[in-house]
Amino acid sequence: MARHLHHELGYQTTGIDCSPSAVELAAAHDINPGVIPGPAWQCVDITTDDVTVLAYPAYALITCRLVYRWIDDKAAFLDRIRRILAPGGVLWVVTEIAGRRTATNPALQKLGISPLDIELLTTGWSCVRTADLDVLRCYALWP
Repeated sequence: MARHLHHELGYQTTGIDCSPSAVELAAAHDINPGVIPGPAWQCVDITTDDVTVLAYPAYALITCRLVYRWIDDKAAFLDRIRRILAPGGVLWVVTEIAGRRTATNPALQKLGISPLDIELLTTGWSCVRTADLDVLRCYALWP
């Protein structure tokens, strides 16, 4: 996503992951690395690390794709995101909604976020827009 926003749409981007190997892999796939500047790539655990180490002090767009359900302390995560979201910026979350899968495996039915997780995610924003994509829901959240 960071690469697409950077190269195709012209945004200055920072790709963040808490896995060093994921960051290394993403950076290795930049278009002409070293010739055409790509996104900044950083290994940061946004839930616990010091956010002042990020490439920029604030971001106009923060995306969270398919990881929100794995975050243990969602309230703390959202507070940290609000601190680095630029005025007028948007948080874009793509996540699976629990119970939407057609599979009969009960473990798969539990994948995704619960109604309580949804309430926590959407509370406290000035504007919330959603779009459903099969088992996924996209949230656009403005401070």
